[in-house]
Amino acid sequence: MDSNKYIIALDQGTTSTRAIIFDKEGEIVSSAQIEFKQICNHDGWVEHNPEEIWETTMDVLKRAIRKAGKEACDFVALGITNQRETAVLWDKETGKPLYNAICWQSRQSKEICEDLINKGYKDFLHKKTGLIINPYFSASKIKWMFDNVPGIREKAIEGKVLFGTIDSFLAYRLSGGKLHITDITNASRTMLFNINTQQWDDEILDLFDIPKSILPKVVSNSEVYGVATSLKEINPELNVPIASLIGDQQSSMFGQCCFEKGDIKNTYGTGC
Repeated sequence: MDSNKYIIALDQGTTSTRAIIFDKEGEIVSSAQIEFKQICNHDGWVEHNPEEIWETTMDVLKRAIRKAGKEACDFVALGITNQRETAVLWDKETGKPLYNAICWQSRQSKEICEDLINKGYKDFLHKKTGLIINPYFSASKIKWMFDNVPGIREKAIEGKVLFGTIDSFLAYRLSGGKLHITDITNASRTMLFNINTQQWDDEILDLFDIPKSILPKVVSNSEVYGVATSLKEINPELNVPIASLIGDQQSSMFGQCCFEKGDIKNTYGTGC
């Protein structure tokens, strides 16, 4: 990378959204951060407004890019890291959310999980996904929305609904609806992804009664997926490829240079 080229990192977290511009040496050139509302209408429930997340995303990108004071052609890539299990369902045609994003912290699908445990699915799901049955993960959140938000299940069956964790939702919006993707670190936290075959699992989808058509394509952490056309709203000359997706805990582990088996790191964020 030339000395005058810069990378945009977008960190969409649980309580705030942040953009950081890095130079070739990994030094911070500029940054911006905005907090957003936590929606807690019932005990144990935590939801986010996906539109507010999108608005804060565009706002921090605009602030960081303008603060950097560089030419549009100097920005060569954008990478996304995100709060992981938080689930969003949106309309395939309009891109509009069909309900709030249900946060990874939320316990509103607890009864769904308890029912699965009582029916003896604990080992079945653990062997396929590596996860324990818990409201933490996306699958029960999707089922909760299907069961409790009028019209969503029917629209999904008709092929009019898309699901994603936050990385997927942002990639979709940033690309103007051209990309419906997620990476393997986020897919593996949905409880719908078979870590042995590294594919969405049909048996698990049947168990949760979730149509496969709503799921994003699983991609690698580092490749050029498409162009962030929405950045042209900031500057029409920006032609920046989206070139990385990775969940926040895995990205921070990589960032702390944990490259060898046995390396560990500890994160003091919202989850802690």
